[in-house]
Amino acid sequence: MNKSLFVLCLLLLFSFGTAQAQNYSAHKVKQGETIESIAKKYLVTPSDIYGLNPDAQKELRVNSVLIIPKSKVLPPKVTTVKELEGYKKHRTKKRQTLYSLSQKYNVTIEEIKKHNTFLYAEPLRKGDKLQIPIFKVTEVEEANKLTKTYTVLPKEGKWRIAYKFGITVKELEELNPEMGDVLQEGQVLNVPNIGDEEEKEIDEKYSYYKVLPKEGFYRLKLKLGLEQEALETLNPVLKDGGLKVGMVLKIPYSSLPESIIGQDAIKVNLVDSIADFNTKHIVVMLPFRLNHVDFDSASDIKKSIEKDPYLDASLDFHSGVLMAIDSLKKLGVSLKVDVYDTKYELGEVKHIMDRNNFENVDAVIGPLTPDNFEEVASELKKYNTPVISPIGTNLKLYNNVFQSRPSNDLLKKRVINFVKADTLASNIIVISDTKNKPVSDDIKREFNFAKQILSRKDKEGVDKYYVNKGDIQDELKPGKNIVFLETQDAGFVSNVTSILAALIQEENIQEKKEAIEIVLVTTNINSAFKDDEVDNTHLSELQFHFATMSRAYNENGNNAFVKRYNQIYNITPNNRAVKGFDLTMDVVLRLVSSEDIYMSVNEAPLTEYVENKFAYKKKLFGGYYNNTVYLVKYDDLEIVEVKQIISQEELKKEQELEESKK
Repeated sequence: MNKSLFVLCLLLLFSFGTAQAQNYSAHKVKQGETIESIAKKYLVTPSDIYGLNPDAQKELRVNSVLIIPKSKVLPPKVTTVKELEGYKKHRTKKRQTLYSLSQKYNVTIEEIKKHNTFLYAEPLRKGDKLQIPIFKVTEVEEANKLTKTYTVLPKEGKWRIAYKFGITVKELEELNPEMGDVLQEGQVLNVPNIGDEEEKEIDEKYSYYKVLPKEGFYRLKLKLGLEQEALETLNPVLKDGGLKVGMVLKIPYSSLPESIIGQDAIKVNLVDSIADFNTKHIVVMLPFRLNHVDFDSASDIKKSIEKDPYLDASLDFHSGVLMAIDSLKKLGVSLKVDVYDTKYELGEVKHIMDRNNFENVDAVIGPLTPDNFEEVASELKKYNTPVISPIGTNLKLYNNVFQSRPSNDLLKKRVINFVKADTLASNIIVISDTKNKPVSDDIKREFNFAKQILSRKDKEGVDKYYVNKGDIQDELKPGKNIVFLETQDAGFVSNVTSILAALIQEENIQEKKEAIEIVLVTTNINSAFKDDEVDNTHLSELQFHFATMSRAYNENGNNAFVKRYNQIYNITPNNRAVKGFDLTMDVVLRLVSSEDIYMSVNEAPLTEYVENKFAYKKKLFGGYYNNTVYLVKYDDLEIVEVKQIISQEELKKEQELEESKK
């Protein structure tokens, strides 16, 4: 053995311990061997070898030593084969039995009877002449194959199968060069020939993350907040083979990054990630209630639309869907779209589900109403078909449900965190009417030093929805004051905002007046703040902040969707039309850029379109909810987004708070 080889073997010994203890072995490359032939010999894949020996990808040198991981393939089966060579004669003696004879000649009782058939009918007696079979015994080792076949299940994509058999997506593709980009139910694939007990199942209590190029344990720690030890505990395969590009890792469902307002780095433009050009089948369910429409004339149709809010909303949303379909086709995406009128009736929804085949549908958008939505989501659980709710909140989150509308709690939490992050605020005041006193108390619990002001009442104790200037002025302090206003009454909003705007004070040294800055916020933006009775000038002066599920697009901007919508419908799109466009774009782009929409949650943590953004997070036992909102404010009579950066420490606290509530 030359010195270099000896030193290398010593390094292997100290680095890995014994090969048996650490599930590795060393192989010295011989003349004519290839990575493929070596992999076949040890029942591993070429990628397994490359993972531990990256230099072998460049050149495989004779006499070089490779580290070979332990094979996951089942151990070979050993079969004992007996070949009859002849017989030995035997005369039965006193007290001998079939059992004692079988032990003496190392044969079975059945074998003795088989070659002495009279023993089937008569007992063994002294003096019986027997012929004892003599066998040549050999053990045949049945070498297992590297692979076995696997039949693809409904809605099963590459990453699920790769995870199940402990390989990367690339390795699965290497084993099946003709498999295609999209798997079909019933398709037969080659997979590693591991035992059934070693196959891993997708656990809905966890999320799954595909390792990207150049990602090591340090980058994953920064991205997922998980130490190497935690990842290895959840994924024992890491201890043997380390990280590989394309490997699918099990991670805690809450470890995926939250969407952080203003951090564009985590936003993903799915248009740049389209990889699947196979036709996708989506379904849209809306309560058009066309059975209520009077089709006698154009004016009658118009009246029907004006009278029926469900028809009006459905038509707006559907117009956005059509715009999205047109945009997707221009991107080369092939779609089959079925649109159903649910008629706002649960019975009609059941008829739709009974009369149509949804087994091969890739995604369903709608229905709008909670009962109808739950019927569809529950029925399609068996196919694992994703069902996306456009407007519902507090839905029953089955594993296949995506709630695209952020919850009211999330809106409230975003405003609370904004105020907490403002280190310049010297004073916090909460103004509310009687109806919203519980909300005021909740805010008081968040800010112990906050002062509470309630609207005035008459002698009978009835709320009159107003305050006096003195009620507020007495509580203001020099410096920055943040005022919460919690109400659904437009008159009360007008009353409070006009008083607050009048109390803003600039610094005047000569008159010895200190500056008083007032920032108005609310945890519940509603129609009262948008009423004609409320002066938008006052809202701008007060830098009115609130959280919203969608931001208003700039009508004067150069938005391609808005311009195209104007050309087709001769009107600017309302928020329902924009939601139809944004949601359809997001659903389809997730389908064509990832293995499936579930995997896209990990690969595209935040997407954003005209007015809406989506950052889905999975519940521990259940489906997905949109966990991102906009923080906006009035600025010079316009509503603009607040680019607030949340620190990692604050984000961690926010995550812990959210998890504790669940």
